[in-house]
Amino acid sequence: MHLYLPIAEISVNTFLLFSVGGIVGVLSGMFGVGGGFLITPLLFLIGIPPAVAVATSANQIVASSVSAILTHIRRRTVDFRMGGVLLAGGLAGSAMGLTLFNYLKSLGQVDLLVKLFYVIFLGTVGALMFVESLRAIIRARQKDRPVIRRHTHGWATNLPVKMKFRASGLYISVIPPLAIGVFVGILGAIMGVGGGFIMVPAMIYLLHMPTKVVVGTSLFQIIFVSAFNTLMHAETNHTVDFVLAVILIIGGVIGAQVGAAIGLKMKAEQLRILLAILVLAVCFQLALGLAIMPAELYSLSWAAG
Repeated sequence: MHLYLPIAEISVNTFLLFSVGGIVGVLSGMFGVGGGFLITPLLFLIGIPPAVAVATSANQIVASSVSAILTHIRRRTVDFRMGGVLLAGGLAGSAMGLTLFNYLKSLGQVDLLVKLFYVIFLGTVGALMFVESLRAIIRARQKDRPVIRRHTHGWATNLPVKMKFRASGLYISVIPPLAIGVFVGILGAIMGVGGGFIMVPAMIYLLHMPTKVVVGTSLFQIIFVSAFNTLMHAETNHTVDFVLAVILIIGGVIGAQVGAAIGLKMKAEQLRILLAILVLAVCFQLALGLAIMPAELYSLSWAAG
């Protein structure tokens, strides 16, 4: 059964859309990721215009993040003060990213930019994940050796404008978390991602936050930044297709339950390397689409005036 998407202006098989949402939901349940960095390029591959895919995918990120953060709030694993600082940077970054997005859209280059961003970004992240997963598998086969970890706050404590974050046990400058929030906000506006797969390692390795509060704090920021991106895209570009969003969300909710059950039966190293391979495969497919010469090199349109 085909369904016409009014904003995307194409007719797509309904089962295919449910499958895309379900696949990303399975991955979310298996790997613990929001799936924004995968659902957007998958929408590219089935013919959804990049501008619509970027704006619409944020809806699913908001829905899944709201569901997940409720658990963290009950467990008191959310640093709301740190989340507020990250959110301030994220909103500023989203505004900058949306401005750049709209400018490139006016030039007719937004589709190319978004796909190039994904090729570069997915290629980098996938390669790093693959290497790290291989090292983890090798370490797991060797005898266990004690690892000494030293947590230092480093440069974040030497900058001005310090603030105490009691839930994280930190007393650091607000400049680093603001900068991280800005960067993630820009990516979210341009690429249609929540940014958790950047935010989480940045909070651990750059801000040295305790792992137990990292995920919940990241989700807190992602909810509001993704919702802001959705509203701004809907208001300025009218590219949010809510029919598409609802189908993806329903498929994602069902798939997440399946993925969670699968994930419990697999080792962490196996999960990470499978995710890395999937990310690299999507990156390769997008890169191939950019490299292959199109069947029609030119198109005709009416000039203004």
